[in-house]
Amino acid sequence: MSTDLAALIRRLPKVELHLHIEGSFEPELMFALAKRNGVALPYSSVEALRAAYDFSNLQSFLDLYYAGANVLITEQDFYDLTWAYLEKAHADNIVHTEIFFDPQTHTARGVPFATVLNGIHRALEDGKSKFGISYRLIMSFLRHLSEEDGFTTLDEAMPHLDRIDGVGLDSSEQGNPPEKFARLFERCKQLGLPRVAHAGEEGPPEYVWQALDLLDVSRIDHGVRSLEDAALVKRLAETNMPLTVCPFSNVRLKVFDKLADHNLKQLLAQGLMATVNSDDPAYFGGYLQDNLLACAEVLDLSRDEVLTLVKNSFIASWLSAEDKSRWLAEVERLAA
Repeated sequence: MSTDLAALIRRLPKVELHLHIEGSFEPELMFALAKRNGVALPYSSVEALRAAYDFSNLQSFLDLYYAGANVLITEQDFYDLTWAYLEKAHADNIVHTEIFFDPQTHTARGVPFATVLNGIHRALEDGKSKFGISYRLIMSFLRHLSEEDGFTTLDEAMPHLDRIDGVGLDSSEQGNPPEKFARLFERCKQLGLPRVAHAGEEGPPEYVWQALDLLDVSRIDHGVRSLEDAALVKRLAETNMPLTVCPFSNVRLKVFDKLADHNLKQLLAQGLMATVNSDDPAYFGGYLQDNLLACAEVLDLSRDEVLTLVKNSFIASWLSAEDKSRWLAEVERLAA
């Protein structure tokens, strides 16, 4: 990759569409909050915790992810977690972020729904006023739990829907197909909530079909296994269905052995609306800009491919048409 392209990547405004706020929990902050809240971590030091970030699959990551979440207790904890991410986003020139939060991870531990939401939302509002980062907040349902549990969470969210911009589906994909949540997502649709879902990461292309046809999603989170099904590729291309791809995540969770094997370039070549995101950056070794720079280098992305990825993120976002046009014009201006 040329130094000019690297400089352009750093200069461009960016959008993040696939970021789990609990997955931005850096070890240093985790230890600080554990100390503040008197919670014992099963690691002796920040270094020991970082050394544990060596995953064999999605489940081995999730086990550590949920253990780390145990130190998040107060509204201030959720504020501090979100604010730490926003500082990094600002450094990466992210101007709009659409973040996931997992209320069930916290309510199951006795943390009130409002405590979680208030802390995250307050930080997002401060990020908007201080950094100019606009945002949308997406409430994710945990797919390893029951659909009934998801309905309970939706009931808890009802008084707060003015601060929740959409819903998602995440956690353990294998054995938890989208069809398991068809009634819940239909209810969310009736409530006017936009819907997205993780599909085609570890799960098969069939899960992507289900997310499209049964959950009526507006984006597929991950979707990298879609290339295994030619009819699905055709459907995704014809409908301009965005894929929120997370390259570092895919490598760390063994979806691909190494970054050089990643199919991001093929997704673009097939005419799919791929975007680049960081997923759970504290655990996977890098934030959005790190992912973009590494992909440009290792996958030998052209300048046009990089610009397409950046533009796709704006197009696929839930920004207004006016804001999309304004930012796309800024991308063109900086690229000229």
